[in-house]
Amino acid sequence: MRHLISPLDFSVEELDKLLDLANDIEANPKKYAHACDGKKLATLFYEPSTRTRLSHEAAMLNLGGSVLGFSSAKSSSAAKGESVSDTIRMINCYADICAMRHPKEGAAAVACRHATIPVINAGDGGHQHPTQTLTDLLTIRSLKGRLDNMTIGLCGDLKFGRTVHSLIHALVRYPGIRFILISPEELRLPGYMRHDVLDKNNIPYEEVVRLEDALPKLDLLYMTRVQRERFFNEDDYVRMKDFYILDAKKMKYAGPDMLVLHPLPRVNEISVEVDNDPRAAYFKQVQYGVYVRMALILTLLEIEV
Repeated sequence: MRHLISPLDFSVEELDKLLDLANDIEANPKKYAHACDGKKLATLFYEPSTRTRLSHEAAMLNLGGSVLGFSSAKSSSAAKGESVSDTIRMINCYADICAMRHPKEGAAAVACRHATIPVINAGDGGHQHPTQTLTDLLTIRSLKGRLDNMTIGLCGDLKFGRTVHSLIHALVRYPGIRFILISPEELRLPGYMRHDVLDKNNIPYEEVVRLEDALPKLDLLYMTRVQRERFFNEDDYVRMKDFYILDAKKMKYAGPDMLVLHPLPRVNEISVEVDNDPRAAYFKQVQYGVYVRMALILTLLEIEV
């Protein structure tokens, strides 16, 4: 039995196979409409979520399966003090597979040690968000035609952004990848990511503060929001939240083929005037997220169509 706790749980070859399956699902949805008949997905969401929870649910429903679960810790027995390990032991009896989001790093890893069903990490604190990474990889490969030989700008909250951390882990395994890290000093990529991931894998990168300085060099810009829920001090959040705003004026610095991705939700870091720019791919990302989660569910349940 396999789980997905980190993007590194799949080899590059396995990732390619998963993305190929997602593309086939996109092209032939009826072929997969009953692949999970009789199967149940449990969504255990201890943190608020729109896209991640609903896309997992849509993925299972599209496959003919059913869904049960909770959408906040307050609406589960966690509010009474039930541990993650006890919750997963119970869920083993109810479902065939589960997707779990939790504010504490490592919670999904704890769950998989007590699970008799596959566990999907749907985000654990500021640590990892592997299904978003799969979504990002499918979006990039589908729209760019490759996952190698690119300069990628990561902008915004690089300190707490679990989507950024997971994406870096995944992309360093492809040749010719270069990063430009765009953030204020307070939200720089953590030292362990720079030293243990980028430096260790000999990945070229530079750190800049001004978004305009990076845009002309990029094949891909990955924007992130400054996450209020990760800050201990409201004043620090207010000071940082408007540090970067991508608008039509700034987009003039970018090349004609640069893609803009964002894991969403956005607050105000991308102006709505950018939405109609053909380079804006963040709403396409949402649709790709359903296809890749359908492929992941089939893979973890070892269902072949």
